[in-house]
Amino acid sequence: MLEYEQKYWNAGKEFIAGVDEAGRGPLAGPVVAAAVIFPKGMVIEGVNDSKKLSEKKRAELFHSIYEKALSVGIGIVQHNVIDTINILQASVLAMNNALARLNITPQLVLADGNFFHHEKLPVENIVKGDSLSHSIAAASIIAKVTRDEIMMELDAQFPEYGFAKHKGYGTIAHIEAIKKFGYSPIHRKSFHVESLELL
Repeated sequence: MLEYEQKYWNAGKEFIAGVDEAGRGPLAGPVVAAAVIFPKGMVIEGVNDSKKLSEKKRAELFHSIYEKALSVGIGIVQHNVIDTINILQASVLAMNNALARLNITPQLVLADGNFFHHEKLPVENIVKGDSLSHSIAAASIIAKVTRDEIMMELDAQFPEYGFAKHKGYGTIAHIEAIKKFGYSPIHRKSFHVESLELL
């Protein structure tokens, strides 16, 4: 999973940031992005697309990434901003915010997907990058674990919706809770009607 990193390391770019987001699809809560820069040649065994890992494994790797990375940045964009600028632009904003919170300025950004752009930094977008790039996969783990923790906290505030279980995604139980209790303050208004009409 170092093919992309190695290419740029060989070209003289020492600080390469992988960036990814979690939470584009849910009906509630924020979208969270992470950016990670590793030392040249660093590989953490087991790092992969966060969706392919168990919750326990993600938690273990989360701590390893923080211990071994040169820098980690996190960007969070809340539900009300998502409703204002749409989820795609909110994802870009979260990823830019994550990069801005790194304490090292990257010389290159490897980004999951095909939509990210940055005003100042060179970017290579990689479709399914969280399965192809070690840095992006690490970012996907940081973003996923961070967002899951946020949703666990929100579950304590709004226990009737079951956020601890589904993390805001549109499960049958979640849809039924919305029908029964209405929308919570942290639901994404722009997602609601369309999502409910599908069921």
